[in-house]
Amino acid sequence: MRLGLILGEVANGLRRNVSMVVSVVLVTFISLTFVGAAILLQMQIGQMKGYWYDRAQVAVYMCTAVDTTGNCTQTAATQAQIDAVEAQLQSAALAPYIERYEFETHEQAYANFQDQFADSPIAAFVTPETLNESFRVNLINPADADILIESLSGAAGVQNVEDQRGYLDQIFSVLNAASYTAIGVAALMLIAAVLLIATTIRLSAFSRRRELGIMRLVGASNRFIQTPFILEGVFAALIGSLLAGAAIVAIVQFFVQGYLQSTLQATTTLVGLSDAVVVVPILVVVGAALAAASAGVAISRYLKV
Repeated sequence: MRLGLILGEVANGLRRNVSMVVSVVLVTFISLTFVGAAILLQMQIGQMKGYWYDRAQVAVYMCTAVDTTGNCTQTAATQAQIDAVEAQLQSAALAPYIERYEFETHEQAYANFQDQFADSPIAAFVTPETLNESFRVNLINPADADILIESLSGAAGVQNVEDQRGYLDQIFSVLNAASYTAIGVAALMLIAAVLLIATTIRLSAFSRRRELGIMRLVGASNRFIQTPFILEGVFAALIGSLLAGAAIVAIVQFFVQGYLQSTLQATTTLVGLSDAVVVVPILVVVGAALAAASAGVAISRYLKV
């Protein structure tokens, strides 16, 4: 009987403040969608790091006839110098760190360059001899790149030894910045949602101030009076949370697994529905908890006035 009375009060409150409830639903939906997107983006960054760092190579660039950097003196690396670098890669000092390596000739480098920059005007001025021959080394542990760099940087005929993870770090820095931006926007939206829930509850309490006065006169406890208002906030926030969860699932299904998967194909791993399923309960819990806390504080302060 008491539960039925409380639920009846909740229904009355929601019916009297439909516009405010819709506002709470929309603000909660938008803010938690940003939160879910930020969580998914962090998951994606983690997966991409694991995928690409394991495939990142150390490139050992040999001198060309026009190089003056590194150990180069405008003389192309000789076959003896190339063989010496390969011998170092196969030596007992470096071989334990190396998973595999391959040598890229001038012609192979030129073919790769033409594939990547076929539409660029500069492609017409590049010849195979101007592109570096190089060893492409995959390490068992990419974190050991410094060992290779220290060992080969001073070798004759070597222009540069480059850990290609440096390029990945720049990309991931941009992605992290985007993720933090989404988190910042989400935090502001959550603050707005909390304030809106508190305002909604106070207005709802004010509109029922006569009923609340009667309930106090007949001995109703503060907990009994507060519960319907808290449930109103939680109910509205739950609807927004569920909508945000549905939006996250739709983003993963149709954008990530649909558009991005077909565009990138097998070039990287992408977050899937299993990741979205992990995010949705987080959004529901966060939405309900914030709504309950905000509504509880708002009605408690109102009743003390």
